[in-house]
Amino acid sequence: MTLKIDIKGRGKYKPASDYSIDDVKNVLMEKIFEESSRIINSDDDLEIIEKVDFRTDKINVLSLFSGCGGLDLGFELAGLAAVIGEEAAMETFKDKDRFNELRNKSIFHTIYTNDLFKEANQTYKTNFPGHVIQHEKDIRQVKYFPKCNLILGGFPCPGFSEAGPRLIDDDRNFLYLHFIRSLIQAQPEIFVAENVKGMMTLGKGEVLNQIIEDFASAGYMVQFKLLNARDYGVPQLRERVIIVGVRKDISFNYKYPSPTHGEETGLKPFKTLRDSIGDLVTDPGPYFTGSYSSIYMSRNRKKSWDEQSFTIQASGRQAPLHPGGLPMEKIGKDKWVFPDGEENHRRLSVKEIARVQTFPDWFQFSQGTNSQTSINNRLDKQYKQIGNAVPVLLAKAVASPIANWAIDYLESSPNNKIKNENASFQLGLF
Repeated sequence: MTLKIDIKGRGKYKPASDYSIDDVKNVLMEKIFEESSRIINSDDDLEIIEKVDFRTDKINVLSLFSGCGGLDLGFELAGLAAVIGEEAAMETFKDKDRFNELRNKSIFHTIYTNDLFKEANQTYKTNFPGHVIQHEKDIRQVKYFPKCNLILGGFPCPGFSEAGPRLIDDDRNFLYLHFIRSLIQAQPEIFVAENVKGMMTLGKGEVLNQIIEDFASAGYMVQFKLLNARDYGVPQLRERVIIVGVRKDISFNYKYPSPTHGEETGLKPFKTLRDSIGDLVTDPGPYFTGSYSSIYMSRNRKKSWDEQSFTIQASGRQAPLHPGGLPMEKIGKDKWVFPDGEENHRRLSVKEIARVQTFPDWFQFSQGTNSQTSINNRLDKQYKQIGNAVPVLLAKAVASPIANWAIDYLESSPNNKIKNENASFQLGLF
């Protein structure tokens, strides 16, 4: 946590390196109480809790900042592979009808999601089972969370001033605290959080250290690691911080997955753009059109067919270029051009970036319900959903060690270890 100090300047909250564990917990609880006291109406939260489809034979999942469901889908797939086998699960995943027939066998069972992005929620509803309760409400106004065994979420990366970390004086920096608040209530055995690589360098690393301390003070053994999606069969250079916490009374030592793809002996070759989208050259589907800004043209935006894509961003206008045509050419500082003319280049299509994010072709992305907006605006809603998502196969890799542990955990004594309880109100302040 951070400590308020009485000095002038923009960064009035500075890291308190001499905080004890109890100090961190006390300040954290004080802030969570303050945040919770702002919640006005919680009646619908209680109604939702009563409707959750909690299963005693599954790992019940609560998904925060769920978006269109990339992280959730990867976990579901890993949970299916743990039950029916890797090869069978991956083959089943290719066909929507077949997958829908078998997905209920997954050891992971999502019961609740929370997100404010309307079109992403529509996408989630289209592609996930109907029992999942979707709560389209500002998480800062959700007072009660359902009991669960696993919480997932990619909370927004905090913003900080040039003067240093300020974790308390800016409300936008506190969405991760509501993640912690859900942990205190729901008491899951495990949580997994995802965030951008830049989190590791904010405040010279102090920001991430403080966030890890805050998660740990909620009663979890916490670790983090930077993973690159391409190491797990994703045709994309995408580095993300994966934070994993295991409740302190649970005897499970989570180990991050070893790379399955790469140039080292014994690994599968990296997946390339050719592997992923080579069959879509003549039928790519709709893509964002329009001019390229000077910022866009300030660096190379095109990878070759035999490389992995640049990181897919949450914007159609900023989508990487299709690998067809000649490479871009640098003609000056921060200035690139199309040597064979702009007409011979285009951005990756919605279907192509979905492939790059390892979503299956059957996964449908909502454009919203306003048909009067421009084609680009409607497509941009899809680009945003896909770009914000965790690549499905990266999520699957992260989930696999948990899925394998869960099989034994449930079999050992499911009736004693997993109880069908509603929200944990013993901490009534929250």
